[in-house]
Amino acid sequence: MLKERQKLILIVRETPYNFIHLKNMVSLTESGAIILPATPSFYSLPQTIDDLVDTVVNRVLDLAGFENDGFKWQGDRILRGSD
Repeated sequence: MLKERQKLILIVRETPYNFIHLKNMVSLTESGAIILPATPSFYSLPQTIDDLVDTVVNRVLDLAGFENDGFKWQGDRILRGSD
């Protein structure tokens, strides 16, 4: 993906990160990759575990350029899919 200048999104989940993890993530970021920690967002006030998972999945879909009906920031407003 990087060789072809395509978008590479890496969802990292292991924490705490050690020095090797961080060096590799810096190197990948400098090469054009996007590092997305699989950390749920609480801004959308999730009510269930599925809601928490959806916050990560929606961010991945957004970065990949897919339309989705998930939670989004819009300036100082919060938008949900149907807003």
